[in-house]
Amino acid sequence: MGKVLLVCRLAVKDIRHRPAQALLLLLVIAAGATTLTLGLALQGTTSDPYARTRAATNGPDVVATVLPNGSNAPGPATSARPGGPNGPGAADAGELVPLEHASGVAAHSGPFPVTWTLLRAGHTTGSAEVEGRSTASSSVDRPKLMQGTWVRTGGVVFEAAFANALGLHVGDRLSLGGSSFEVTGTAVTAAIPDYPDVCSPLGCFLANGLGSYNPGLVWATDADAGHIAHAATSTPLAYFLNLKLNDPGEANAFVGRYNASASPTAPFLFSWPSIRDGDAQVIAKARLVLITGSWLLALLALASVVVLVGGRMAEQTRRVGLLKAVGGTPRLVAVVLLFEHVLVALCAAGVGLAAGWLTAPLLDQPGAGLIGAPSPPSLTGSTAGLVVALALAVAIVATFGPAIRAARQSTVAALEDAARAPRRRASVVRLSAHLPAPLLIGARLAVRRPRRLLLSAFSVAVTASGLVAVLILHARAGAFLGSRVAQATTIISVALVILAAVNAVFIAWATALDARHSAALARALGATPAQITTGLSVAQLFPALAGALLGIAAGIGITGGTTIPPPPWLAVIVVVTPLAVAVLTAIPARIGARRPVAEVLQAEAA
Repeated sequence: MGKVLLVCRLAVKDIRHRPAQALLLLLVIAAGATTLTLGLALQGTTSDPYARTRAATNGPDVVATVLPNGSNAPGPATSARPGGPNGPGAADAGELVPLEHASGVAAHSGPFPVTWTLLRAGHTTGSAEVEGRSTASSSVDRPKLMQGTWVRTGGVVFEAAFANALGLHVGDRLSLGGSSFEVTGTAVTAAIPDYPDVCSPLGCFLANGLGSYNPGLVWATDADAGHIAHAATSTPLAYFLNLKLNDPGEANAFVGRYNASASPTAPFLFSWPSIRDGDAQVIAKARLVLITGSWLLALLALASVVVLVGGRMAEQTRRVGLLKAVGGTPRLVAVVLLFEHVLVALCAAGVGLAAGWLTAPLLDQPGAGLIGAPSPPSLTGSTAGLVVALALAVAIVATFGPAIRAARQSTVAALEDAARAPRRRASVVRLSAHLPAPLLIGARLAVRRPRRLLLSAFSVAVTASGLVAVLILHARAGAFLGSRVAQATTIISVALVILAAVNAVFIAWATALDARHSAALARALGATPAQITTGLSVAQLFPALAGALLGIAAGIGITGGTTIPPPPWLAVIVVVTPLAVAVLTAIPARIGARRPVAEVLQAEAA
């Protein structure tokens, strides 16, 4: 018990003696813990709002769709094909009639005509899924008005999330298929997923150049929907039928039996659980981005902790010698050095869990397309255990090696704390001998610690791979990305950049600390502080450039390699990354270069 108390007191005292370093270490690990908590806590949070919306609108148990030319396979979009019985490619609503009287069906509404068309509102151009409705309420799927009034001739109602995304309000005017309409209201429904996932899972028929836009749902009168469908920018009519079953719990079985035996041109059926899952796609995508990003942040945190621990060990060499001189065993010394970082990691895990729990409600809101608030984010024991395990793994893996090496160092060598002799390579000396002083210093510092050089390149590569993956995600999804996923990618991007910047400062600080003796000698022989600072910055340029190039390749590989970001953005990453690392490196280098030469040399000789 006495040894445990001693270890705790020594660890806490060292943390209090260096609060800035401990705080940076905590923030670095907490960043990864927070994003992992966010990703794990968002599972299933949209179920309650969908259930409330379904109850308020008498939502269907099954939705049957027949798209133009029988292109009824499920999916986010289909291609246009000419021909058809009711005009160029129009669907046949009669194919849905037998389903109205199928066994197990209690009620139905529709079939409702549906067309996809070009939308223009002010300076905004997009697409809309226009569904024709009667001015009277339907028995199944009665969209609940959130604002305004129901459809009328010349007046349309927007799905609330779509209206919110476009910034439209009741009374605004817009163009659908080239015809002018007034927004008379906004409403919610449980029959079709809300924006931006209208096409999931029911599918959309995005022809006539509409494939580059992500459609949202708009209700119009039957006559107006038919008129819009004849526009040059619109698709032929499709039809949707809403079914209410005697037993809603049998929806999946009902759909499975029908779809399994249906021909490719027959209507395709969807159950209400699949529509609920479509509404949850936004959160599911954001969750995937956050979980993937959390592992990238964990790798960056590992690199940060390795550098920070290495620098702290260099500062604590004499303290290790004193502990061993007063009777501390190598095991005790290693446990003390390890425990103080484990203690910080536990605090970081607690901060990450709390921050993720508090931030999750900002990302899991159902938006305007569903009714009510989501269920509280699920912070279970397994979630907490995984976050704590991640934080501890980062701290232990980064600290274990340096702690063992420090504990094994002899007492006399630790008390002397002499400057570490640089590794001199004849080839490097020969090649760098005729370089200007800043480049000479930078080249020799770069090869002095090859493992630190690799760590710097690794840190930049992880950051670049994450940023490239985000760029590819935006390029691939385009308008279909959704604001919630965009928020998640922004969180990851900002966190990656911040941690990479902290890493660059840590590596520069450790390099400056390690080179303090040789830098003082160089200044004594005539080098200026500016030349020392430039040399330290140059030492980080080459690994930063290599890391940026490797990160671009890794980011393309992570996303499957089928999409490449715009070349100008890749050029920005290659050019800006080394420059940013050089600027960040100059901060601790400049601070270290201000220390008087005599003070450094006297400290080394003491």
